[in-house]
Amino acid sequence: MQSATSEMAACALPSAGESASSAAELIRRARELVPVLREREAKAIADRQVSEETIRDFTEAGFFKVLQPKRYGGYEMSPAVYCEIAKTLAEGCMGSAWVYGVVAVHNWQLALFDPQAAEDVWGEDGSVLISSSYMPTGKVTKVEGGFRLSGRWAFSSGSAHCDWVILGANMVVDDGGPEPFNFLVPRADYEIVDTWNVMGLAPTGSNDIVVNDAFVPAHRVIREKDMFRLDCPGMAANPGALYRIPFAQLFNRTVSTTSIGSLRRALDTFVQTTRDKRATYSGARLAEDTTIQEAVAEVKVILNDLELRLASDLAELERRAEANDWPIERRVELGHHTTSMVSRCVTAIDLLMLFSGGKAIYLGNPIQRAFLDIHCARAHVANNPYPYARNVGAVAFGFENDCLDL
Repeated sequence: MQSATSEMAACALPSAGESASSAAELIRRARELVPVLREREAKAIADRQVSEETIRDFTEAGFFKVLQPKRYGGYEMSPAVYCEIAKTLAEGCMGSAWVYGVVAVHNWQLALFDPQAAEDVWGEDGSVLISSSYMPTGKVTKVEGGFRLSGRWAFSSGSAHCDWVILGANMVVDDGGPEPFNFLVPRADYEIVDTWNVMGLAPTGSNDIVVNDAFVPAHRVIREKDMFRLDCPGMAANPGALYRIPFAQLFNRTVSTTSIGSLRRALDTFVQTTRDKRATYSGARLAEDTTIQEAVAEVKVILNDLELRLASDLAELERRAEANDWPIERRVELGHHTTSMVSRCVTAIDLLMLFSGGKAIYLGNPIQRAFLDIHCARAHVANNPYPYARNVGAVAFGFENDCLDL
């Protein structure tokens, strides 16, 4: 079931030059894949990996092109189209949607690197995919023409389906202390280590990446602060407003939006399965229980609030990118909006799980899957709202912003 707010958002999506029909067509394709992803979900969980077939379906549907530069066959569409696709796919399988969202956003970030980096990746094939692990755990040595990189990184979602990876490491800069940088590394220079044994989001295949003294040329390195300051080497080659959005303002939505779709599925499932269910001992219809009715109402309010907030924030990102107007006070507020989303989804899915009864503890129950997936999403560092909330309050009182990736 599609909510009224989702329908409103879909109607408002086209911008940044794309036609209404192309945006609507992509969203229609995502909607058609929902039952397919549900059929594949159990196997994807068992395999701890999204299937090659699903990645092929996403590729053929054009989903990975949504944020990709036009000069490499992409669509350069509105972030709202990208988020609507991710949210819709999550109604089928949140783990599969998570892989889509994380992998697709790298096609946007690559446009911020030196243009030669994009040429290295897409020069012969614009469909090549990229994974990531931004945690700055790498060890870096500066050498002639670039850097030597070594280390081990966790949580690289969708890495089995990607030929490149973006990895994080701190480096000391001339005008200050150590700062995080991102390093773009080809598949020949890293190993994927199977570590992904988890309670939720199992289909994401978020395994470890190991690099042993790989050379990374300087053009495949980007300073995170440059993505904050909107002073990236790729912006001249990719002048569209899409590439003038601060990194975390878009990336953080990558790991929060899918929880909304998963919660939507869980609510629909809960209503359908509870409608005719009766209490084991009393025989009373559970749907007549006013406490359960109030729980459904509360989840509906949360979903509608989140969908309206997401649509409003994405529209604001586009307006600010067009005007190049990014006051820090508003940036920290927008960042907090995003990072608090999954916490509200946790509150809602906990309510549904609470009233789902004993059968919800059996493996394969869709409400339990949403419960586990959403709680695992909340564990992502970008979905921890507390540092962002403190930052909003601190900036309001005149202190410095301390979330430099917003």
